[in-house]
Amino acid sequence: MKAQLVTDIQKYSIHDGEGIRTTIFFKGCPLSCVWCHNPETQEYRQQFMWNQEKCTGCGECAAACPDGAVSMKGSRPVTDTEMCSVCHTCEEYCLQNAREFAGREYTVEELIKEAVKDQPFYEQSHGGVTLSGGEVLARDKEFLEQLMRGLTERGIRVNVDTCGYVPWENIESVIPYTDTFLYDIKLMDSGLHEKMTGAGNESILDNLIKLSKSGAAVWIRIPVVGGVNDTDRNMKETLDFLDAHSIGQKWIHLLPYHNTGSGKYPRLGQEYKGRDFMTPSKERMQELLDMCLKRGFQARIGG
Repeated sequence: MKAQLVTDIQKYSIHDGEGIRTTIFFKGCPLSCVWCHNPETQEYRQQFMWNQEKCTGCGECAAACPDGAVSMKGSRPVTDTEMCSVCHTCEEYCLQNAREFAGREYTVEELIKEAVKDQPFYEQSHGGVTLSGGEVLARDKEFLEQLMRGLTERGIRVNVDTCGYVPWENIESVIPYTDTFLYDIKLMDSGLHEKMTGAGNESILDNLIKLSKSGAAVWIRIPVVGGVNDTDRNMKETLDFLDAHSIGQKWIHLLPYHNTGSGKYPRLGQEYKGRDFMTPSKERMQELLDMCLKRGFQARIGG
């Protein structure tokens, strides 16, 4: 079975579910949200990242590269990603740790081994493992089922963080191994959803209805982006939809937008297009929270 690309394994997390958790971030996502704070997880391949602020222009990377993919233009190294074979040699020779490759391959066995290391913390705090991304449900189904089965057989509770834009059968196949689904609803207006994420929301909402009918535990997560979806109208339409389909039995989590991931874009050679987005004020977040509570939902700010 082919190993899967992971960008990070975050230990001792207190987000993405109950208790102390290990969150595994898989690489690759079918959406391309303009505000994404983990852009290195979007593509389904390893990507070169260069931190210009750390680089001293010593030229060791260019001298070491066996593919001739790195050259010096003045005091600046330039990398031809088409020539790069992702051998990591330049990364190893970089004295300033300015070069890295997003994504490392892990087997099912390696991921389970990492998760089991912290099992005592899960047991004491009612925590577990959260599979995130990118989009974890866009993985190879056999790989994902083996991973989740292996974790649950060891008594580890597993949460799945998903955007929902995947085939229904991918979701259905992991229901038996999932403690809680953390399900994103970004926008109710499908046209605006497509503009901001690259795809409409019809299949996302259809999958959520099916998931709720299956009896699975679902936490709704709404990334609140100032100037995009922080309106009364979007919140009302979201709550109307959840009410109509009896979704969100446990929680709605309102996640205020932040731009802490914007610095990753230039390291990937990309432009961050969310400069006009705003972090909603505390007062605005409280107003949206109050709308949820008045409708009878359990809700809170943060994940």
